Amino acid sequence: MKPKRETGLTAGARLIVTKDRPRNHQGGDPYRSSGHRPKGGPSQGKHWKDRPKGPRPPRGGGSFGDRREASFVDGEDIWIWGVHAVTAALANDQRTIHVALISPSVLERLGLTRETLPEGAQICEPREIDIRLPPGAVHQGVAIKASPLASLDISDAAMTPDRPLVILDSVTDPQNVGAIFRSAAAFGLGGVVMQTRRAPSLGGALAKAAAGAVEHVSEVRAVNLARAIDLLTESGWRVIGLDASAPTRLEDAVAGEGPLAIVMGAEGEGLRPAVAKACSGLARIPMNGMMESLNVSNAAAIAFYEMARGAPSRPAAAPARSMRPAEDDED
Repeated sequence: MKPKRETGLTAGARLIVTKDRPRNHQGGDPYRSSGHRPKGGPSQGKHWKDRPKGPRPPRGGGSFGDRREASFVDGEDIWIWGVHAVTAALANDQRTIHVALISPSVLERLGLTRETLPEGAQICEPREIDIRLPPGAVHQGVAIKASPLASLDISDAAMTPDRPLVILDSVTDPQNVGAIFRSAAAFGLGGVVMQTRRAPSLGGALAKAAAGAVEHVSEVRAVNLARAIDLLTESGWRVIGLDASAPTRLEDAVAGEGPLAIVMGAEGEGLRPAVAKACSGLARIPMNGMMESLNVSNAAAIAFYEMARGAPSRPAAAPARSMRPAEDDED
């Protein structure tokens, strides 16, 4: 679809007005444009709450029936909902926004009125927003459909040694990843490194959990995390993997000079062997033994705090060399 015109909701994001206008529950199937339809999900002319009774799909399966779905993909675009997430997206001049659905109750919070509402944004009731999003999405009366932000290459991220990195190894839960982005923004990290094929998109429940942080912390994608770590260490970075069984305490591992990255593994499984082997060292968060582990997003916040405490003493790293040809990622 060709855009009719371009305008801005704020001084930041661009709203691209297209023929893809919001449809209410009387006007068509909200799932048709994505090419998917959830089992037991809404059908034409029905609200999602009116879906047939029956067991819900299991969590983590990528179904629209799961409100923790990372991003509600619509072609090449993503949906973002929630006041904080949408406000940050609207203020980001790197965002291209195609559809904006706003309920009357949140106009003032977005700095808008009915008179200043730009063409292409639509005032609608929360029920009308419900049918455009996955069942159970807590949208707070506002949602946008936008193009994803461009991600960085790991070699580009290696050239900003003054901003620490976090590397997520098989961490896929959108709520956890969103919370990690939020903590990363709070402690001044430069990017979140994720594997190309094993990480969620930065929209939907993830963006809402991040509370706008996905607009401020770079997304860095890598095909092979072990090779990405190799590139960082060869460029002068220290890469510390979190491992509950490591003898070194986290505060001791992150102390010292040089750019720093921390690696977080999935809950239960921890770091994969190839990823752990590639790290400069392993460290643990000391605990009193009453609990065996922490939620990965909580552990990340602790790690970021420790990293931030030693940040002023870190000099620049050596220039990164080109990465070796990417192979399919480690098992």
